[in-house]
Amino acid sequence: MAIISNATTIADAGSFSVGLGDMTLIKTLDVSGGANATLVHGSSSVVFDGTYGVYIIKLINVHPVDDRADFTMNFTTDGTNFNVSKQTTAIEVYNWENDSTPAFAYRDLDLANSTGEQSIAYGCGSDNDECISSIIYVFNPSSTSYTKHFLIDTQFSEGQGINFRQPVQGYCNTTTAITGVRFKFASGNIDSGTFKLYGLKDS
Repeated sequence: MAIISNATTIADAGSFSVGLGDMTLIKTLDVSGGANATLVHGSSSVVFDGTYGVYIIKLINVHPVDDRADFTMNFTTDGTNFNVSKQTTAIEVYNWENDSTPAFAYRDLDLANSTGEQSIAYGCGSDNDECISSIIYVFNPSSTSYTKHFLIDTQFSEGQGINFRQPVQGYCNTTTAITGVRFKFASGNIDSGTFKLYGLKDS
């Protein structure tokens, strides 16, 4: 069967995939009391190479042990050292439960060609009902010609009754292939959390 528009065949049998753009779940990592969450190509069935053009990481209900600890991420090119140079910028949006002083502003979580940890959630509370959730896109990490762009969109709550959204965007300033990513708190362990890695099909 063919799909025809204005007398022109635009897709024929066997040449059209309804799965274009589907996400493929690669790995689910459940962390309980761990120092970090690490997704590295070739380790524990993780794929993070040229198989997919875009990788998506979902962080679900990540709960800290320490109150208001900075939650960070970094990349690796060798699977061991998480110290890739990054150029980033960030903003912050928040509102209080009592609706006082909501804000939208630049947030000084950015890095200027730094190998240090990138903050993706600064100030999450450790109360039982507080946690971090985030979606992260990493574009063409296996490229050896271009820098590697990423987008981070994080939501979390803080103990004084504040709802935060902290988007971060930037690029890994290297033409070496990126092979993995690590998440950790600046102090204290990850009490609990789920980390899901997806590849975006046909991207």
